[in-house]
Formats: sequence, C-alpha cells, structure tokens
Amino acid sequence: MTRSIGAAAAASIAGLLRAAARAEILPRFRRLGVGAVRVKSGPLDLVTDADEAAERVIAAGLAARFPGCVVVGEEACAADPALLGRLAGADLAFLVDPVDGTANFAAGLPLFGCMAAAVIRGEIVAAWVHDPLGDDTAIALRGEGAWIESPDGNRLDLRVAAPAPVDEMVASVSWTYLAEPLRSRVAARLPRLRAVLGLRCAAHEYRMAAGGHAHALLYNRLMPWDHAPGWLLHREAGGYAARFDGSAYGPLVTGGGLIAAPDRASWDALHAALLAP
Repeated sequence: MTRSIGAAAAASIAGLLRAAARAEILPRFRRLGVGAVRVKSGPLDLVTDADEAAERVIAAGLAARFPGCVVVGEEACAADPALLGRLAGADLAFLVDPVDGTANFAAGLPLFGCMAAAVIRGEIVAAWVHDPLGDDTAIALRGEGAWIESPDGNRLDLRVAAPAPVDEMVASVSWTYLAEPLRSRVAARLPRLRAVLGLRCAAHEYRMAAGGHAHALLYNRLMPWDHAPGWLLHREAGGYAARFDGSAYGPLVTGGGLIAAPDRASWDALHAALLAP
C-alpha cells in the first residue's frame, strides 16, 4: 500500500503535467476555435477543449504509474459529480485541475496553470503546480518542503513572506462567491490592506504566496482540485492556513472559506480585519 510519494514519483508526475501541457494545452493557447470554449455552471465557469484533453492525458498517465489509484479530475467530476465521493475512501487518489484559470486561458491571458495533488486516505501528501508558459513546476512533498523545479533539474526553494501588519499586507482576495452580508463586509474592508490582487487563477496565486511575493490569500469556494495542491505548497513553504471558522483545511471539504497567511498571528489579524462582525 502506498504511504507516501517519493522524489522519483514526484519528478515523474511533474513530467506528466509538462507533457500534457505541451501536447494539449499550449498548442490551443490563443488558437481556440468556434465551439472550443463552453459554459458549465455559469458565465464564470468555463471549460475548453484543452481542459478536457489534458485531463484525459494526465488521468491515463497516473493510472499507468499507479495502478488502482482513483483520479478525481475537475472535468470528470463535472460530467459525473458522484466521482468526488470516491476521494474519501481511496487508499491513493489524485486530484487534477488540468487548466486552472480557464477564463484567462480562454481570453488569451498568460495566467493559467496545471495542478495535481496526491491524497492518501484523506491526507494531502504531495502537490504539483505546473506553469506551462514558464515551463517549471512548483512541487511540495509533505514534511519535505516546497520548491520550483525546471526541466533541467534546477531547484528554487519556496518560502512564504515574513509576517507584516494588515495595513502592509499584499493579498489576493476572492470575494465574488462570498454570501451576503459577508461579501459586502469583505469588499468594503479591502482598503485596510496595502494592496489587493486578483489573478483569476489559484495556481499562480498559491505560487505567488508560497514564494513570498504576497502575504495572504482568501477564498470562499474550496473545490479540492483548486486548493489541495496550493494548500500543501503554501504549508510546506512555511505558511499557515485555516478555514474561516479556524478549523483545519482538508480535501474532503468544499466550503467554509480559507485564509492562507505567513503564520497564525497573521491569520488572526487578517481574519479580524476582513471577516469579524
């Protein structure tokens, strides 16, 4: 029974994401034809031919490398929501977001990523956030740190930003899906921060925070393929994250919001500044 993901397997999966990006994502970037972009649940929830093709390649590659594993992909779950339920009981599962930032990708904007996370009996143990255009992969292994690795093997260790007062924080705040009255409360309090970013791409937002280029992240919806990879990357880079009620994040929850910050004190300060009644 698989109990961890080792360095060799981590490198192999990074190579799989790179290969899928080169074969199925990059050739379609700024070349999406009529009918290649479709709406799923609403106008902000898109899928393209690249998402579906890349997910098929990644799922097949994971199944070949880890026979019997469960692959929970965003697009497969869109077609069959019951697939998400298999995550809880799996000895080994992989979460896959083939093109995170699909709206950016469809608009021809160069801010999208390819993400995956390994989950062993409900625990996130490894994560990959690949940048197809930069051609490097942010990798995290539980208890072993986080780094960005290029195809030639060059590695850059990741570390979150040093703690800062709220009025000095740079944060990415996704407030669109917050329910009222929290939505209006958070939006009205954003000037309490030094700067607020919104990249429409969790892959790059998590990479940015894990690399110390932003202090904090705030999200509401927690679909596991969007957050499991970045959460581990951020944690292994030294950060602290918890749901809005202070409970721990896990891949089996899809709501309750999430704040990621450099440490617990920073999390407490940001929570008080943006969320407290």
